[in-house]
Amino acid sequence: MLLILTVLCYFAALFLLSRVVSRHSTNDAFYRGERRSPWYMVAFGMVGASISGVTFVSVPGMVLTTQMTYLQLCIGFILGYLAVAFVLLPVYYKLNLTSIYAYLGQRLGPQSYQTGAWFFLLSKMVGSAVKFYVVCMVLQQFVLDAMGVPFVVTAVVLVFLIWLYTHRGGVRTLVFTDSFQTVCLFSALLIIIYKVMGQMDFSIAETVKAVAADTRSRVFVFDDAASPQNFWKMLLSGAFIVVVMTGLDQDMMQKNLTCRTLREAQKDMCSYGVAFLPANLLFLVLGVLLAQLFEGGGVALPQKGDELLPMFVETAGPLVLVLFTIGIVAASFSSADSALTSLTTSYCVDIRRRPGDERLRRLTHIAMCVIFVGCILLIRAFNSKSLIDAIYTIVSYTYGPLLGLFAFGLFTRRQVADRWVPLVCVASPLLCYAADSIAKQQFGYHFGYELLLLNGFLTFIGLWLSGIRLSEK
Repeated sequence: MLLILTVLCYFAALFLLSRVVSRHSTNDAFYRGERRSPWYMVAFGMVGASISGVTFVSVPGMVLTTQMTYLQLCIGFILGYLAVAFVLLPVYYKLNLTSIYAYLGQRLGPQSYQTGAWFFLLSKMVGSAVKFYVVCMVLQQFVLDAMGVPFVVTAVVLVFLIWLYTHRGGVRTLVFTDSFQTVCLFSALLIIIYKVMGQMDFSIAETVKAVAADTRSRVFVFDDAASPQNFWKMLLSGAFIVVVMTGLDQDMMQKNLTCRTLREAQKDMCSYGVAFLPANLLFLVLGVLLAQLFEGGGVALPQKGDELLPMFVETAGPLVLVLFTIGIVAASFSSADSALTSLTTSYCVDIRRRPGDERLRRLTHIAMCVIFVGCILLIRAFNSKSLIDAIYTIVSYTYGPLLGLFAFGLFTRRQVADRWVPLVCVASPLLCYAADSIAKQQFGYHFGYELLLLNGFLTFIGLWLSGIRLSEK
């Protein structure tokens, strides 16, 4: 009952905030926030929006298997955010875009435009459903199973609550609700860390010393070129993951495009790009502290890293349980609400080409919520691996073609055979899957995050080859 009341109070606050900021909303406010969002508020909210419920659960547990090497990826993220700020944002603002995939239509052709939009719809729907599954799973495990509530009811109710506070204001509402959710997320995280320190009788200085001395605090891997955690692999992959998951993602860019000017959007992008590194460091520090706490108490560490933080929450008392719930809900909903808004935007603007049709926008928003619930139920049925790895695997296969399309458009002047673009973008992920399977069987090599780069490269080559005859003419 305590958790249910916590979630209901949280949603009451979100709903009231959304009602205040979404009064007199128009389609332009839903899609672009009327280009009036303060850049610092967008930046602050984007920190929380970039940290999903998967991050809240999975990243602390990463220290059990890969130490703090995830920070190498986060360093690469900073390079990626700089690239987005100074390469992609100027293009989007110059063309005054509502959907970033309209660029593909202007540069390469209508089939390229539709292909980019459909790949985004697929990628964002599946990836966001995986992330949102976390909050459904946690509430089900801690509360609703004991009450006999079916998982399908949990998923439907939570998605309905998202629709309730986003269906009017869209991205204009999200700029404000994301900021509120970021405050809740980091307040919960910091207080949980403080509670763990209290159980260990650590001061701040003792905490820093204990974490630094722990073997699980290793960050850099330079001595194993074949390792998926090799520094240069993770640095480069991190940069490209941000370029694709942020710069080529309508969800992430839609809020950035609500800033008044390009200059403000660039300040927003650089600010939260840098903030992402210390934010993830806090999650990893929590993981090291939890591992030390369990080992010091003679408690066996869990087999799966995803279970490390929930295992502590189960035994730490009602306050930690409430904080954990707030953190999970804030992280998950700040990702899911913007995903559903951007999916609605892309379908109405890119696929149907009817941005002014308010009735279509409302019906599409409802339809996206229904499909979202269906994806969550499928993940519930088939999930069998670490959630954060599942997300990045999906990203590598489905965002690779977007990387190839935008790279080809931005860095070449060649034309493409537009009718062949959908085939090229479908073939590239299939070739990547085949290459990964052969590499594992024949050489014992497993592609990591670099699979995204290979996917984008194959798409780029395919587009280049498709335009040979056009360039000869």
